[in-house]
Amino acid sequence: MKFLAITLITDSADPVTGTPTPTRERFRQVVSAALLAEELGFDGFGVGERHERPFLSSSPPVVLAHIAALTREIRLYTAVTTLSLLDPVRAYEDYATLDHLSDGRLELMIGKGNGTAQRELFDVSPEDQWERNSEGYELFRRIWREDAVTARPRFRPALTGAEVLPRPYQRTLRVWHGSATSRESVDLAARHGDPLFSANVTHPIGPYAELIRHYRERWEHYGHDPAHAVVGAGTAGFHTAPTSQRAVAAYRPAFARYLAAHRAQGVEPVFPTLEDFIERSSALIGSPQQVIEKVHRYHEEFGHTVLHLQAEPGGLTDAEHRASLELFQARVAPVLRRSIPDPAFPDPASPDPTSPDPTSPDPAPPHTTRPLPVPPVPASPDL
Repeated sequence: MKFLAITLITDSADPVTGTPTPTRERFRQVVSAALLAEELGFDGFGVGERHERPFLSSSPPVVLAHIAALTREIRLYTAVTTLSLLDPVRAYEDYATLDHLSDGRLELMIGKGNGTAQRELFDVSPEDQWERNSEGYELFRRIWREDAVTARPRFRPALTGAEVLPRPYQRTLRVWHGSATSRESVDLAARHGDPLFSANVTHPIGPYAELIRHYRERWEHYGHDPAHAVVGAGTAGFHTAPTSQRAVAAYRPAFARYLAAHRAQGVEPVFPTLEDFIERSSALIGSPQQVIEKVHRYHEEFGHTVLHLQAEPGGLTDAEHRASLELFQARVAPVLRRSIPDPAFPDPASPDPTSPDPTSPDPAPPHTTRPLPVPPVPASPDL
C-alpha cells in the first residue's frame, strides 16, 4: 500500500487561540507539511484546487513547483485539478512545466470540482460541468501525448496543428480521477484505463463501495485487464496515539470544531457524535492496531492500494499531528505495506496491457505509467 498526505489549504485559524492565520503563514505551513511528509517517508504530497472560501488552494501548480524545489523523492499530486473550470491548453502548460521542475514526480487527480461560488466565478453552468470536465481531459490528454494537435472542442477555441510547449518530461502522465458520487467520472476513468480515487470522506462506506464496484465493471467493459484496475481512497479524519483513549481524547476538540463549522453553515452533520464519526466514517482515529484493522475492513470493500491522510493538523496542535504521523509511519504503514499489495501499475517498458485491439469499434486510449518509488520505512521513534 502507498500513502499520500493531502491538503486543501483552508483559510484557517489557530486551533488554540482562534486567531486567523495570515495567508503568507498558511502557505509556509503547507510547505512545512510537505517537507515533513517527505522526511517521514510518505509516497506523495497533494494540494487541492478550489476557487472559493474558505480555501486558498486556487493555484496548485505554483505551490507544488515551490515544493518541488525543496524536495527530492516525494511524488507531487493535485487533489483535484478542476478541468471543468480551466482551459485545458493553459492547464497543460502549467503542469508540463511542473513536470520538468519536479524531474517527473508529477501525478494529477482530476475532477469536475464542487461549489457554486467557484462555478459562478468561471461562468460554468451545472448543466455543462460534466461535459467540460470530460472534454477538457480528452484535450489535455491529447496535448500531453501529441506534438501537434488539431481539435474542434465545444468549450474553447479550435486548435489547428497546435504545438503547445514545453513538451512534458514524462511521456505518459498518470492521471487519477477523483470522484465522490459521480458515475460520469468513474466511466471516464475506466474508459481511459486510469486509476480512480474515491473521496470517501463525507458519508459512510456504502455509496463509495458501490461507485468502486461500478468502476471495476466499466473497466472490464472497456477491455482492460482487471488486475490493473487501481483504486485510492480518502480519509475523513486522522489521529493515532499509543492508546485509543489518548487518540480519541486528543481528537475530540477537533471534532467539536468540525460540528460547529457545519452548524454555522446550517448543515446537519452526517456523523453527529465523535463516536459515530469513528465508527461509521472513514476516519482513522485510535491506536495503531485499530487503524490497521479499519484500513483492512475498508480494503475488503474497496480493494484500494493507495490511501490519503490529512497533511495538516486539522484542529490538532502541530506537536500532536507530527507525533501521530510519526507513529503511523513507525507502527501502521509497515504493516499495511506488507499486507496490502502495491498498486498494480503496468510496467512502462512493456507493451501496454490495457490497450485493446485497434480494430475494436470502441477502443480505449493507451495507458502506460511510471511506477511509484518505494521510500524507506523510517525507524520507530521512541514514543
